[in-house]
Amino acid sequence: MKKILIVFFLACLSCVVKAQDNVIDEIVWVVGDDAILRSDIEDQRLMLQNEGIRLDGDPYCVIPEQMAIQKLYLNQAKIDSVEVNENQVIQAADQWINMAINQIGSKEKLEEYFNKKISQLKEERKETIREEQIVQQMKRELIGEIKLTPSEVRKFYNQLPKDSLPMIPTTVEVQIITMEPKIPFEETDAIKARLRQFTEDINNGKYEFASLARLYSEDPASSMKGGELGFTGKGFLAPEFANVAFNLNDPKKISQIVQTEYGYHIIQLIEKRGDRINCRHILLKPKASDKELENSMARMDSLCNLLKDNEFTFEEAALLASYDKDTRNNKGLMVNKKEESEHYGTPKFEMAELPQEVGKIVYTMKVGEISKPFRMINDKQKEVVAIVKLKTRVEQHKANLSDDFQALKSIVENRKREQLLNDWVAKKQKSTYVRISEGWRNCDFKYPGWVKE
Repeated sequence: MKKILIVFFLACLSCVVKAQDNVIDEIVWVVGDDAILRSDIEDQRLMLQNEGIRLDGDPYCVIPEQMAIQKLYLNQAKIDSVEVNENQVIQAADQWINMAINQIGSKEKLEEYFNKKISQLKEERKETIREEQIVQQMKRELIGEIKLTPSEVRKFYNQLPKDSLPMIPTTVEVQIITMEPKIPFEETDAIKARLRQFTEDINNGKYEFASLARLYSEDPASSMKGGELGFTGKGFLAPEFANVAFNLNDPKKISQIVQTEYGYHIIQLIEKRGDRINCRHILLKPKASDKELENSMARMDSLCNLLKDNEFTFEEAALLASYDKDTRNNKGLMVNKKEESEHYGTPKFEMAELPQEVGKIVYTMKVGEISKPFRMINDKQKEVVAIVKLKTRVEQHKANLSDDFQALKSIVENRKREQLLNDWVAKKQKSTYVRISEGWRNCDFKYPGWVKE
């Protein structure tokens, strides 16, 4: 009886008229207690089109099925009380809005494209991101920890036809030495004077902290949000920054100037919640002059000559001379920090995973070769001078057990995850009420259980 009432209620809703274009909206899918509207599908199609994402199949089949699968996960998440970090949701929505504006040209064009106000788009995007994150968390909980034995990997490899073996992309291991140009005292003094002036202007009520952050802060991630960092723990902030920020108690007071590896900051407290804090900051970065950069290039060139004359090894030079603390004590060896990479946490990089400037240099190098000095922007967004040595290169090839065990293990793990989720969706379909309107059923669905006889 409950299902009949739900269907009746949803059918009544399906005659709602969209005021913007006078096109009748309608309910095309019902999954459990949730409806999927034609307008929902069209909005998603426009979103994917704007992001340049192509679907493998008819979008009016693929999109509603994806939405239906998501509703299965969301229903389970409600049962299991799965939640996500709201601040991360807001940050991701802000980033998407800014990216979309940059892609399409202006706020006005974005509003025209979607026929919606920015505020409405942002709220809808927040809900989309929140649901996506809940689904990902739900999937992780459903899968649990995948444990494979070496024999399972070998079995997978031996059962694959030789012409079906996966291609392993070219991977490299790279050592690096960086040198930061000297910053004149006049430059750092000028930066501190500007920050002191900002503090005075804020205290006198001339400007709001957030306004100055939007105009002048050199932290691109937070400046567009008025310098706001969002709630975070002490361990996620630079130690010098965290020590000052967590000692602030009055939101009306501005911190003293704080120096970190990123530059110079002033900080304003917004709110504390237990061991987490939300604050604003303005970051200014000292700039090296062309002369100092040229001097650094000359010093690095001299170091290159000493290395080529075998005065000492690259590893010794990295330990003694490199400014990069992350690689200095690792014999100069770079470590892959891209979490989405299967090489995350290892010294292996696919070419596209290297910093752009490093990738261009390494592409033409031979194993054991040391590059000429070059300029690059490091992960602290500072311009530095660097040299690299190509330690190893493994060219693209078909996978084999002796060289690519970890890559094959990742493939087997991914297939096992996919199979577990596929089995869960198929099982969930059977216990969930699903209704698909006429004209929307004639699809080659990934999961055939949607249409029940």
